[in-house]
Amino acid sequence: MSVATESSRSPWAWVPTLYFGEGLPYVSVMVLSVVCYKNLGVPNSAIALYTSWLYLPWVIKPLWSPVVDLLGTKRRWVVLMQAVLGLAFLALALTVPGPAFFRLSLAAFWILAFASATHDIAADGFYLLALSERRQAAFVGLRSVFYRAAMIAGQGGLVMLAGLLSARRGDPRQGWLVVFGALGAFFLGLAAWHRTALPRPAIDGPADQGLGLFAGSLATFRSFFARPGMGLAIAFLLTFRLGEAQAIKLVTPFLLDPAAKGGLGLSTAQVGVAYGTVGMLALTAGGIVGGFAISRLGLRRWLWPMTLAVHLPNLAFVYLAATHPTGLGVVASAVAIEQFGYGFGFTAYIMFMVMISEGAHKTAHYAIATGFMALGMMLPGMASGWIQERLGYLAFFIWVCCATVPSVLITVFLRIDPAFGRREQTGVGA
Repeated sequence: MSVATESSRSPWAWVPTLYFGEGLPYVSVMVLSVVCYKNLGVPNSAIALYTSWLYLPWVIKPLWSPVVDLLGTKRRWVVLMQAVLGLAFLALALTVPGPAFFRLSLAAFWILAFASATHDIAADGFYLLALSERRQAAFVGLRSVFYRAAMIAGQGGLVMLAGLLSARRGDPRQGWLVVFGALGAFFLGLAAWHRTALPRPAIDGPADQGLGLFAGSLATFRSFFARPGMGLAIAFLLTFRLGEAQAIKLVTPFLLDPAAKGGLGLSTAQVGVAYGTVGMLALTAGGIVGGFAISRLGLRRWLWPMTLAVHLPNLAFVYLAATHPTGLGVVASAVAIEQFGYGFGFTAYIMFMVMISEGAHKTAHYAIATGFMALGMMLPGMASGWIQERLGYLAFFIWVCCATVPSVLITVFLRIDPAFGRREQTGVGA
């Protein structure tokens, strides 16, 4: 790839907004959909099944990523997808008050998911083209901060806003109508801003068309699966988040459900504070500490401690389900412990994907690895609601802890380069 030429346009004018815009639709599809459906009375089994299917665009994202290279520029794709996201959010807002809201809103969420996954491809590619290697390194921390800020704004601020509006108006549909409508207006404004603020790098253009690109794509896929030990590596990618994939779909319903159903009976606004704000801050802190730890001693040294750091804190939800504490502080503290451990340990998972992607096709291989990561979230999540409804919350969270055992066993057989990660630049994502 050619080295990106410097642009007179300051990255401060577009890197923060680009990555805030990348994180917000993802958290909307993965988190806001769950909270919204729970507020509107959709059963846990249906919530878990149908919102897990929304992972599919990220699972198959590597399959259509060459199209973004083949047609148009990354800059044009970014602006176009942000406009599509804006219109999809507005359409979603209009579905909430209607009688067929579940079916129609799922269609809107599907559009959001595909547009968001496509926007991820274009935005990350544009970042590499618009900045020199020096500036890419300088701004990688900033892009991570604003991506995390989008997570907090969505999972925390928007959930709290929906809860407050719902309580004030006496109807959760009205609260979510405002939230999704505001997101639609925001993304249309973001598309207008980036239409002028994004630089126009000279090397941002369509790839060469023809058989070469298609044949090269097939060769890239084959080279990924031909790497030594890839079967074991894929098993690790699919099982590492087996417990979390099930828990993440039921944590919000657990916090919202009344004690009669085994939940904690929090309000939507309180969930926004405990899980969306305190939890996300703890997750971010854990990721920062995890990245620093691996940079000092390497992935091999930290793989076991980080694997346990991801899995053991699931016991926090067993504790909450068994004791049903009434204080928000106790709940927020337990969530913070679980999220910090997850953020700390997930760094090892990210670095493992980087390690198995090393080589001539690093970008494409990493995209394939993230596809397996998304598949490992989608499939277990689909059944999690059905399992919870039959076991109850306490037995379900015990089951989640048991579901972490396969990844621990697979970790025994992984072979890690002792020096890998010590000098790597880590950008931790969720």
